[in-house]
Parts: sequence; C-alpha cells; structure tokens
Amino acid sequence: MEYLDFELPIKELEDQLDKCQIIGQESNVDVSATCKQIEKKLEETKKNIYKNLTAWQRVQLSRHPSRPYTMDHIRALCGDTFLELFGDRSFKDDKAMVGGLGKIDGQSFMIIGQQKGYNTKTRQYRNFGMANPEGYRKALRLMKMAEKFGIPVLTLLDTPGAYPGLEAEERGQGEAIARNIFEMIRLKVPIITVVVGEGASGGALGIGVGDRVYMLENTWYSVISPESCSSILWRSWEYKEQAAEALKLTSYDMKKLKLIDEIIPEPLGGAHYDRATTFKTVQQYIMKGFNELKMLSETELVEQRMDKYSKMGEFKE
Repeated sequence: MEYLDFELPIKELEDQLDKCQIIGQESNVDVSATCKQIEKKLEETKKNIYKNLTAWQRVQLSRHPSRPYTMDHIRALCGDTFLELFGDRSFKDDKAMVGGLGKIDGQSFMIIGQQKGYNTKTRQYRNFGMANPEGYRKALRLMKMAEKFGIPVLTLLDTPGAYPGLEAEERGQGEAIARNIFEMIRLKVPIITVVVGEGASGGALGIGVGDRVYMLENTWYSVISPESCSSILWRSWEYKEQAAEALKLTSYDMKKLKLIDEIIPEPLGGAHYDRATTFKTVQQYIMKGFNELKMLSETELVEQRMDKYSKMGEFKE
C-alpha cells in the first residue's frame, strides 16, 4: 500500500500494529491489550483524517496509484460479458478511450470510459488517459450504435484532460469534443455518467453529458486541474492547494452547485481500501439511475436532458 503525505500518521500506526502482532506471535508475551489500543487509535486517526479532507487532498486521493481505474470497474461490473469495440472508422483506435458492450445485473449497456495505465509502459500505451480526437469519435460511434439498437449508455470518467498535443489539434480535438456534447444532448437512449477518478476539462465533458451524473466521493470534476490553474494565475504550481479550494471541484461542491445528481460514498480511506464494496456501490447507483430512466419515452429523455443542462449556471439575456 502506498501512502500519501497526509496519510503518514496512519502508516506509522499500522507499522506499530504489525510490530506488536509479530512480537505476540514470536514470544509468549500477551500483547492483545496493546494491539487493541493501537487499533482503536488507528481507527480514530483514520476517521479524523478522512472526514476532514481538503479539496487538494481529495484530488490526491483521486490520483492514488492503487485506485481502481475504468477497466477495473468494467471487469467488476460486467465480468466476462464485456466485449470491447475498437476504432473510429476514420483514423485509428485510441487506447486512452475504451468502449464496448457489457451486461450489468442482466441489463446490456454500451460502456465508454478513459483508461489510465498501471505502470510506465501501460501509461505510455494509454497516453496517461488523455484521449485524442479519434478517441472521442470512437466514443460517438459507439453511442450512435447504442442509440440504433436501443441500448443505454454508461460513461466512466477518469482523465487529466484531452491530449493537448499539436497533432491532436491538427485532427480537430475541439471539434470532436464539441460534436460529442452536441450529439449526447439529443441521444435517444438513457445516459448514465460516473466520475470514477479525475474529471478534467473538456476531456471529461466530451463523454460526460448524462441524464444521471454521479461522482465517487473522492473524485473531482472541473474545467481545469489545480496545477494548471495555479500556473496560470500565479505563474507557479506552488499554489495548487489554494487553486483546488477556489475551483470548487470536489463531489460535495458539485452537488451543492447542482451540477451532479448524487455522490457515491467510498469506503473509509478511499475506493482502493475496499474495491469490492466500491464496485458493489457503483453498480447499485448505476442500476438505480437506469430504473428511473427506463420508463421515459425518447422525447421525454431528450427534453429532460436539455432542460437539465439549460438550467446550469447563471446568465442574462
């Protein structure tokens, strides 16, 4: 287990508990009372730390290397029923954007999401979860296929942003994302969106227009990352913590601003502490959202989705 800087007190107590248990096993000394005291203090420390997280600490948790990624969720939700589909039928297949058909609790879904890598080699292969234009065009192709066959769409968001390289811009990155938003607004099947990690900028919004939008508790969703915001406003990354607070990017901020529908609770310490519980909870919210939407007609779906996004933000005519 890797520990973040603010989790070091937890690491110290867990190390003490391990040593205490080893002493008890290797000698005839009764250390049960001492172990219980350490366990009690460990539980209290965890509660104090995780119930008072700052915005920046939640950003750090969303990037934890042990946190389940999109494909982890897909495998847990669909098991062996997931069939991955490839290519945008125009340029090439984007490895940062994954998609395909799968069954969750017996219901077919077209599942689309950004996938990060687990190590240096796979991170390069997946382009660190940053999709190119062909990734968004692949996603749109799969959504249109789902619409044709009346299959609901599930999108899983986890990206530091769309790929900002010159070649991506040359191939129409901005147009591809804008086209996805335009088409998703009027897609005639239910769309359920879950932010499972980072939800940065248009890179996330390109597959993030949904009838039901959920965020896992320790994730973030914003127009820009705290580091990039800090570098623009203060010409330095040193102010990323202040930027994170100012951006109002946590799940609680987004719920308060009515930009998402619900927050999916995580186990104490984050999704990586108890993956099985996390996957089960995510599945419950997905099926809950689908059951609320499946009774609506195509016209009602589109009208409610348009109305939902029209009400966001403040503006004057």
